[in-house]
Amino acid sequence: MIETMQADIEQSSSGGIVRLNIVGTAVFVASSVVAAVAFNNPTRVLGVVVALALFAIGIFAFLWSYWTAVQRSRTDNIAVAQLYFLSNGTAPKGVQRTMNYMLMVQVVCGLATALARSTTDGRPGSTLAFGILVPMFGLGLNGLWCATHGTFESRVAENSLNTPRVPPSDTEVEQTSPHG
Repeated sequence: MIETMQADIEQSSSGGIVRLNIVGTAVFVASSVVAAVAFNNPTRVLGVVVALALFAIGIFAFLWSYWTAVQRSRTDNIAVAQLYFLSNGTAPKGVQRTMNYMLMVQVVCGLATALARSTTDGRPGSTLAFGILVPMFGLGLNGLWCATHGTFESRVAENSLNTPRVPPSDTEVEQTSPHG
């Protein structure tokens, strides 16, 4: 199964986005776990910097994916769930599993490390809470992958023979009739 997933990722021209997601998730997990375990000033700063950098990349990727999807929606039917969770066959199974698994790891790790410390040295708040922002990285990259490489159904033209025509009712007010 792993070989199939790797083949799907390598064959796609979008392997860079998938690899970025894997590397970013690995760096996040490593930095947040080290920050939660050591909980000293340098590791907390590292955890915050990594979380905020991935969040910023995620915001940029999310906006880019949204803009690209809006452009594609003129010719393709695109649903939000398809775009950000790669559902309904929009991506090869290997890419879908990898990207959604990375998103799940980001959510679980962000929540786990944020909740790992019951006390924060007597001060309110914790720098570990910045980790809950990281899933935006996964959502943004999912959307970017799907908006640029995903497969969607074509939009049916409104004047098409497939679109049922409904005759106007007699009770409708004509737009050209005098109003008064």
